[in-house]
Amino acid sequence: MPNQISGAEILLKSLELEGVDLVFGIPGGAILKAYDSLYDSPIRHVLVRHEQGGGHMASGYAHATGRVGVTLATSGPGATNLVTPLADAYMDSIPVVAITAQVASTSIGLDAFQETHTWGVAMPVTKHNDLVTETAEIAGAIHEAFHLAKTGRPGPVLVDITKDALAGSAPFSGSKKIYLPGYKPSVKGHSRQIKAAIDLIMESDRPVLYAGGGTIRAGASQELTQFAELMHLPTVTTLMARGVIPDSHDLALGMPGMHGCYTASTAMQKSDLLVNIGARFDDRVTGNPEFFAPDARVIHVDVDPAEIGKIRAVDVPIVGDARAVLIQLIQAATERLGEDDAPRRTPWFDTIRGWQREFPLTFEQDADGPIQQQYVIEQLHKATGGDAIVVAGVGQHQMWASQFWGFEKPNTWINSGGLGTMGYAVPASIGAKAGMPDETVICIDGDGCFQMTFQELITAAIENIPVKIVVMNNASLGMVRQWQKLFFNERFSATDLSYVNPDIVMLAEAMGCVGLRAETPNEVIPTIEKGLAVTDRPVVMEFRCDRDAMVFPMIMAGGSNDNIFMGPEDIT
Repeated sequence: MPNQISGAEILLKSLELEGVDLVFGIPGGAILKAYDSLYDSPIRHVLVRHEQGGGHMASGYAHATGRVGVTLATSGPGATNLVTPLADAYMDSIPVVAITAQVASTSIGLDAFQETHTWGVAMPVTKHNDLVTETAEIAGAIHEAFHLAKTGRPGPVLVDITKDALAGSAPFSGSKKIYLPGYKPSVKGHSRQIKAAIDLIMESDRPVLYAGGGTIRAGASQELTQFAELMHLPTVTTLMARGVIPDSHDLALGMPGMHGCYTASTAMQKSDLLVNIGARFDDRVTGNPEFFAPDARVIHVDVDPAEIGKIRAVDVPIVGDARAVLIQLIQAATERLGEDDAPRRTPWFDTIRGWQREFPLTFEQDADGPIQQQYVIEQLHKATGGDAIVVAGVGQHQMWASQFWGFEKPNTWINSGGLGTMGYAVPASIGAKAGMPDETVICIDGDGCFQMTFQELITAAIENIPVKIVVMNNASLGMVRQWQKLFFNERFSATDLSYVNPDIVMLAEAMGCVGLRAETPNEVIPTIEKGLAVTDRPVVMEFRCDRDAMVFPMIMAGGSNDNIFMGPEDIT
């Protein structure tokens, strides 16, 4: 019979058994017993300044490493502060385990101090959540949480443990046994559907391979690129799939959608076959689904059967893991082709190359004008050789980063896609750097996003996590301002911020970071060089940018991808 140990010790030993070496959190009354046990654990704890920051750090860690990110919070407001990062991870299929404490089981329902119906609040924004009231159930709940978070369609799982369960005692065997009889996600696709998919591809004249975030989560970069090459498929990568095929690859068309490349969006719209691997026909890609790719038949591969047919009717549905299915598709295609080559589809590629020549992504940096954000991104890429993990906030800077940073590898682009969470980038970049300490991690943020979570710079400085924070300061909520300029007669309601308040450089220095600023184009390169040279502390580089710059191409929300606006003059 194993020795009896406390529930808090069981929790920590269960985490250690899962290979956890790093958690992000902040203590409080109900979870204090767990933190006492954490004191003796080899697991590193990063003390955050807000639970939301801890949740986003766990997400950034998971994005960058491919492992499960872990965050801890106490009951009541500690747990509710995790709702936004949980919702964010849920939308983008990020494997995160959140462990929260709950009031004692005897106090549940009595409005005890810091009591919240955490499992009820979190249910809509988690893949699964569990209330644990018995000490003996803690180990099983933790092992099941990790299994659920990282298998099938990844996602966040919350384990809420009562105070008395943490304080009680029970035997701990060290077993990772789980019992989830109703959870059996498909891995391999049906062989008949695999054959049907290859038949459709061989018959098509204008196919497009549509790669989504599921290809990143599945670790399918090599297989996706191999399949695209084997079948000669022009490939678009959604916001969540950037880097799954190198941007420099001859088949790569870039990002489609509302602010995507003209060629990527138009190729999808004019295609006769969409080979969707791990994407969900998000509205930012399709616009109004009624008008999206009207002539295209659809092959849809997704590990989550609920996504198939949800938005677009599918001709060949394949339920399975993106990497496993791509391996099957490669094998079936190789057998089908034999010694032959896949169709070259020269007219289709000639059309695509014509679009690329006619509608490239461009910008102009006037030597005497305000700094353009695209120029900063271009110079950052040049200075690093593109060898960095890039984390973006939400807004104009996010779109420009996706457009102008050439992504050559998977897991080097981290952002909040589905939920569009302002304030995501600073903590997520800290989590990414903590998980990948030998990599250069660059956070590209806007001044609006930055002001939501900049307190986590203290965490980065004290915990010695030397991330690079780039703040594109255009003294406004840029994306909202763009819409007000284009569609609300320049009535800039509640979108004006300030270039000077807060003083971002002084703020950075006050928090233990290096603060740098560029106000003119000729200061951009020296500022980047100074910032990249610092390796022992976090660095904040502020660039005072053009507040009137706008992101194009642009497709109207709910509009048709046939109508792509290349500049403000196209919008009437």
